[in-house]
Amino acid sequence: MTPLTDLHATRGPAPTHISPEEWQARIDLAACYRLVAHHGWTDLIYTHISLRVPGTAHYLINPFGWSFDEITASSLVKIDSDGNKVDDSPHDVHRAGFVIHSAIHTARDDAHCVLHLHTRAGMAISMLKCGLLPLSQHAMMFHGKVAYHESEGLAVNLQERERLASDLGNHMVMVLRNHGTLVVGYTVAEAFSSMWHLEKACQAQLDAMACGQELNFPPDGVAEQISRLGFNKAALREYPAGRSPLGWKEWPAMLRLADKVSPGYAV
Repeated sequence: MTPLTDLHATRGPAPTHISPEEWQARIDLAACYRLVAHHGWTDLIYTHISLRVPGTAHYLINPFGWSFDEITASSLVKIDSDGNKVDDSPHDVHRAGFVIHSAIHTARDDAHCVLHLHTRAGMAISMLKCGLLPLSQHAMMFHGKVAYHESEGLAVNLQERERLASDLGNHMVMVLRNHGTLVVGYTVAEAFSSMWHLEKACQAQLDAMACGQELNFPPDGVAEQISRLGFNKAALREYPAGRSPLGWKEWPAMLRLADKVSPGYAV
């Protein structure tokens, strides 16, 4: 099994005022922001990707007002669970936007990375009463792993955090009704991979529904099997590595892609 440390980007030494563990987290998160921009998943300066600083109750988030393709490791802002800055960063933080993230981070010890987007396909699925259907293999990876949260308007009410956490439960994906999508990852790599597959599942479902033809659902048991073999950190005999490749195997390649299409994030 590949050690967890091998899943991260490796760059130069950390600045003297930042621990090596935090610097590594900053590099990975900055790369994730650049990849989200590369795939066209941004919403101007809105939406967020947050990451727990290893071994602390603090989190890293983007400087509000920066586009995602501008984010660097050093520009990320360290905040507490209420979105207040805990370092001397000169950058603003979109506190209202952190209501959703703080709800998930606080409720889930395994929610190290929370990735929330307003993509066209994700918003469209959030508007459909049926939600995400187990039609494609990509969608079936999330069978039994998707939660739903009804819209309460703009996420500025701190009281909504309790309902967000309750609706998410132990699921890895949440569809925010009439709003967008959210994924929870133990690592940046896992969160990015799950969002990539979720986004493709949403796009495929919308394409199929737009044809106006009868939809073909898989036979009984297929969605359950794909979900078990998909995003699962447990030991799985079906894979040579003893575990699913989803959520970790892709990350080194994604970092190489970030280096090619959007260099300069690891500074």
